[in-house]
Amino acid sequence: MIDLYCERIGPGLWAEPANVTSNVAFLCAAWAIWRLGRDGSAPASLVRLFAGITTVIAAGSALFHVLATGWARVLDEAPIVFFQIAFLWSYGRHVMRIGRGAALILIAGLIASSVSIRLMTGAVNNSLPYLPALILTLVLGISHVRANRRSRWSLLLGAVVFVLAVFLRTLDNAVCASFPLGTHVFWHVLAAVVLYLFARGLLTNVSRYN
Repeated sequence: MIDLYCERIGPGLWAEPANVTSNVAFLCAAWAIWRLGRDGSAPASLVRLFAGITTVIAAGSALFHVLATGWARVLDEAPIVFFQIAFLWSYGRHVMRIGRGAALILIAGLIASSVSIRLMTGAVNNSLPYLPALILTLVLGISHVRANRRSRWSLLLGAVVFVLAVFLRTLDNAVCASFPLGTHVFWHVLAAVVLYLFARGLLTNVSRYN
């Protein structure tokens, strides 16, 4: 059994009820992303892709908080990485209009830096691997505003919410004594908001005819 969060104080499938049920936030985000394609302006394939990945994130996270096993942890973390890869490729190619090579370098840089940090340290509740993504989202958010793209503030707002989400994720084990529920549940809710805002920033700027 992997015990990472305040809420789990023992074994059992229902030892983290709040961390499990809060994954409904990802399902709400998936529904909201799906709704972004209702006017037919964005490519249906991209709408399905990001709504689908967000749904898988909900399922993987819920499964990990129920089972707390190593293989379930992979199912929890892998879809998040895939969302990042899919977003960077789609945003880079269709919105920023960068070449395939540049998009691949951007993705490789993010993954390599995140993995390197994870291998070096597990400090601050294993949240440091999110640092490269935090920096990149802030840069993309500022660029999105400066370019005056549709949903102008979506990415920057998403980046700010992401900072808050990671901060709350980091706090979880530090507040167990005073707040036994922990703060991981709020990570789920805010992370779902981040996924929606980034998907919105992308999909509202990609024409179905791209």
